[in-house]
Amino acid sequence: MNRRACIAFLLITVLLILIVLLILGVIFNNTALIIAALIVLPFFVAYLFIRLKNGFKDVPKDNGFLEVEEECLENMLGMPTRFSYQELKNVTNNFSNKLGEGGFGSVFHGTLPSGSQVAVKHLVGFGPVNKSFIAEVQTIGSIHHFNLVSLVGFCAEKFNNLLVYEYLVNGSLDRWIFNQNQKLALGWQIRKKIILDIAKGLAYLHGDCHQKIIHFDIKPENILLDENFNAKISDFGLSKLIGKDQSRVLTTMRGTPGYMAPEWLTSTITEKVDVYSFGIVVLEILCGRRNIDRSQQEEDWHLLELFRRKQEEGQLLDLADKCNSDMQSNAIEVVEMMKVVAWCLQTEYVKRPSMSNVVKLFEGSADVVSDNLNEDFLNGLILEATETDNSTILPSILSGPR
Repeated sequence: MNRRACIAFLLITVLLILIVLLILGVIFNNTALIIAALIVLPFFVAYLFIRLKNGFKDVPKDNGFLEVEEECLENMLGMPTRFSYQELKNVTNNFSNKLGEGGFGSVFHGTLPSGSQVAVKHLVGFGPVNKSFIAEVQTIGSIHHFNLVSLVGFCAEKFNNLLVYEYLVNGSLDRWIFNQNQKLALGWQIRKKIILDIAKGLAYLHGDCHQKIIHFDIKPENILLDENFNAKISDFGLSKLIGKDQSRVLTTMRGTPGYMAPEWLTSTITEKVDVYSFGIVVLEILCGRRNIDRSQQEEDWHLLELFRRKQEEGQLLDLADKCNSDMQSNAIEVVEMMKVVAWCLQTEYVKRPSMSNVVKLFEGSADVVSDNLNEDFLNGLILEATETDNSTILPSILSGPR
């Protein structure tokens, strides 16, 4: 018998006992028993009605958890540190140093009592914490890979949901690749290393951890860099866990316009949506500009359109970021990387590589096929990618700017 059935059985049993006591009071003319039963019975009936209306769901405790969820939380193994809201207020100096802001909350710098620096994300737009939030925290907290940001802890207290991550001093990738300051422009070797790091992180999520995880929001703002420019994937707010034997997933549209794969216009969603987003990010790293940039001449607003045009003209190197001469000095490697980009951006998701194959490719255990820039890519990608950018399909969960 499950928990709800037990609760229902006990409540109905108590009701029957009260009714029997009332009847006995009448039979034996026991005034005290009758009065006691008549006082208790209405309140109990009202309580029973409320529980029936709610389907015998558990009542939240003062901390916002249902009793069964609190019990589940206490019995979980391998959970990251659980902080109180007051502790995180102290850690962040009352949330005074904001590092950034996104569609799901703000991120603040903090220092733990041990001296370790952390980034505290205060989630907004959520109701009381529940089992799905706990499960997500436990899952992300159990993931350990060098190219994924580590979850240090969390807070789930009433309507305050916070995630505590390791702090990475060089911030997000967008600060470095979209900056026109030549002193801050990254050299080719660092860019190539960042690309490999992102690929390794995604390959782990898609195939090497205990459950397949689709990130759904790969973009430069969600790639963080440490002091040595090691790249780590962050922000799993839109991610979805699926069984390793599942090849597709049904879900609402989610992600950031400009990085979303064409198949979001259909119902066939796989981990290849992350591969497409990865391709967009790599192209931005190589070109040093956003995939949609209205500061450019109108015909160059859309980077994918420009990519196709330059390929047709045989001038792909013209796209390489000119803020660092190192990019031009490594022209052959840069152009080869653009071929990988084209492979990842195939309109048909089945033609895109897996991230594990991309890693093998970068590490030299596979060759880039020379015809990855194929006719399908040239004729089909741009229109669908542009339509996805302006799509108004609902329901959807679109990530805001960081």
